[in-house]
Amino acid sequence: MSMAYEEYMKQIVKPMRAELTNSGFEELTTPEEVEALMEHANGTTFVVVNSVCGCAAGLARPAATQTALNANKKPEKLVTVFAGQDKEATSKMRDYLKGYEPSSPSMALLKDGEVVHFIPRDDIEGHSIEEIMSNLENAFNQYC
Repeated sequence: MSMAYEEYMKQIVKPMRAELTNSGFEELTTPEEVEALMEHANGTTFVVVNSVCGCAAGLARPAATQTALNANKKPEKLVTVFAGQDKEATSKMRDYLKGYEPSSPSMALLKDGEVVHFIPRDDIEGHSIEEIMSNLENAFNQYC
């Protein structure tokens, strides 16, 4: 890949990253960052596998941020990896999402490092923001 392409993609995805980080999500960009988080995963962690696709922009990110900010019960940790951009970090995170096919965008709620709720792309694309938020709120209420 050319350096021009790499730089172009970095600039294109900046607002896509910021939508989550500006709402309190910690961005994990390396496998080492993912491992460090998961080695000490106590309590609840909400993971968003970010993507450049339209359903991430119009559905996943808004639902994730609004629910994380406004839910009565909230996860202790909010993190994100970016599929297609931070490939090694995303791959490492998917190692911890055992039993679930790679999907982007997707969301997972983990308790003590174990997946207790997973929302794949199929449960994002074609659904309303309200449906996705309700799905998340129900999981937060049950596990947080």
